[in-house]
Amino acid sequence: MALQTWFIYLVAVLGLSITPGPNGLLALTHGALHGPRMALFTILGGVTGFIGLIALAMFGLGALLQVSADALLVLKWVGGCYLVWLGVQLWRAPALHPDAVAAQDTPRGAALFRQGLLAAISNPKVLLFYGAFLPQFIDPERALPTQFLVMALSFAAVEFLVELSLARLAHRIRPWLERGGKRFNRVCGTFFAAIGASLPMTH
Repeated sequence: MALQTWFIYLVAVLGLSITPGPNGLLALTHGALHGPRMALFTILGGVTGFIGLIALAMFGLGALLQVSADALLVLKWVGGCYLVWLGVQLWRAPALHPDAVAAQDTPRGAALFRQGLLAAISNPKVLLFYGAFLPQFIDPERALPTQFLVMALSFAAVEFLVELSLARLAHRIRPWLERGGKRFNRVCGTFFAAIGASLPMTH
């Protein structure tokens, strides 16, 4: 990519990454509950999912979804149901206390990775956004695979740093979150459920 094009893309990606969404919220939640080190698994899962969505968007699935209302509707319902389920689990989670996340109760890294991955790929609107967003920066005169690598790795790096910052911030303000009892879990759970419930209703 031309350096100027890449810089503009980087600025746009930064704006996208700091916009509140399911993965940022999940990184914030896991950072508070399990600490930033364990939240790394969640973040890596989300970044992996985003790279996969970028690949699909760049190689044509975004265009397919735009012309196939049935395929989009199915993806919306599947993604929406998963986010609602995740919200219910957070709502029902016990209140955060200093000893609430003992070593034996800490989820395995694979489980956190899976949650981050599913949260990333469960929102078909992200795929449609990539399908409209990425072509603005593609140079048809240059090799598509090379551009994909540059754009995907740039996005992954920015998203990783933003979500890690959220996880570290949540861990630092954990004493304040502990005083809030179950309210923190319920607020996060409500946001997840609201996002999930709204997906099938969007056009």
